[in-house]
Amino acid sequence: MAIKIYNTLSRKKEVFKPLKQDEVNFFVCGPTTYNYAHIGNLKTYTQFDLIVNYLRYRKFKVNYILNFTDIDDKIINQAKENKEDPLKLSSKFCKIFVEDMESLDNTAASKYIKATERMDDIISQVERLIEKEFAYKTSDGVYFDLKKDKDYGKLSGRTVLQAEDATTRVDHSEEKKNKGDFCLWKFEKEDGISWEASFGKGRPGWHIEDTAITEKEFGPQYDIHGGAIDLIFPHHEAEIAQMESLSGKKPFVKYWMHTGFLDMKKEKMSKSIGNIINLRDLLKKQNKETIRFTLISQHYRNRIEFSDEILEQSKNSLKKINDFITNLDKEDNQESLEKLKEDFYAAMDDDFNTQKALTVLYEFMNDSNKTKTGGKQTLKFFKDINNIFKAFSFTVDIPKEIEDLAKERKLARDSSNWEQSDKLRNLIESKGYTIEDKKEGYLLKKQ
Repeated sequence: MAIKIYNTLSRKKEVFKPLKQDEVNFFVCGPTTYNYAHIGNLKTYTQFDLIVNYLRYRKFKVNYILNFTDIDDKIINQAKENKEDPLKLSSKFCKIFVEDMESLDNTAASKYIKATERMDDIISQVERLIEKEFAYKTSDGVYFDLKKDKDYGKLSGRTVLQAEDATTRVDHSEEKKNKGDFCLWKFEKEDGISWEASFGKGRPGWHIEDTAITEKEFGPQYDIHGGAIDLIFPHHEAEIAQMESLSGKKPFVKYWMHTGFLDMKKEKMSKSIGNIINLRDLLKKQNKETIRFTLISQHYRNRIEFSDEILEQSKNSLKKINDFITNLDKEDNQESLEKLKEDFYAAMDDDFNTQKALTVLYEFMNDSNKTKTGGKQTLKFFKDINNIFKAFSFTVDIPKEIEDLAKERKLARDSSNWEQSDKLRNLIESKGYTIEDKKEGYLLKKQ
């Protein structure tokens, strides 16, 4: 079966055909590292982690890169407030971000690349855009001339900022030729953070770092670019303008993928609103599997309304899956298992529809529980797909006290002391566990 991806550029699902057979170059816009990433940010990265996991599961060789915007006005302003060096501040939060990603088992990235590590490539792109007359200088920086790009707006369907573009960096300058012209390079200011360049000492604008990184890593064209939906305009629109103007090759990116927002009480989670939850605080209340499952159990393009209730629902759903897994000691129903695989892959191949894929799993589990089927082959399938989800548990964490009671009960049963055996069973159940007798011994489960 072919994988289909919803392409923001064409506004429809397309059969996925990488530029080079089974090799996939995949880039996702990383964070601006001036503070902790909140759970809304991590929704995007967790969902793309799952998508990359699935592509690799389907035998694609994926080169997956995330960048760090580690120099930016937000970083400089936060550093001034903290009275610390901006580059040290951003370096600290780059490290924290990677730690947070690993805390959620988001380990699919091939590499992380800082903007400041690719300054020569950024400067080269600005030089070439000036040389080709797609860019011009003012007293405060270098700007891209939108009138030189007739295709500008083809990703988003618009060319000017709108009120809801809360996360965009608006480039103000009275010297701009056109209202929408965006900054490629900001000339040196009093903050003193700058790099030498032939067109003037300064630092990069927001958009140019991504194309400089991907041109170096992938060349002028590549397969998939991902990010949150609020990056479509102007950030991703600007990337297209920059790279297609430089190379003359279209499309710059074959498939554009965008994730929906994570909301708190129907408001977008954002630092400006002040309704953010960072991962480290959340991990004090919920385990990583529950948080990860919450973020991946919805389709990546859907909004998630985040709440204690949805976390509790995810916790209960995971418990059902884990209980099912730990009780797979019967005969497999091969026909049912093959149907499960077919339906599961069909759902995932349809634009990575995890919501539908999980529904398929739940229906299979219900049928298996009714027919009392499911054994080694079923267990193997669940282990295989956990390489995608990274949320299931295949062991039961039983306290030593309960294990000791179960062993004592087994001795009582082996000696036909049924009265003592029943007392120990009742004691185990009173502590919140159940015990099932098996041919090879017993199975303990949390109630």
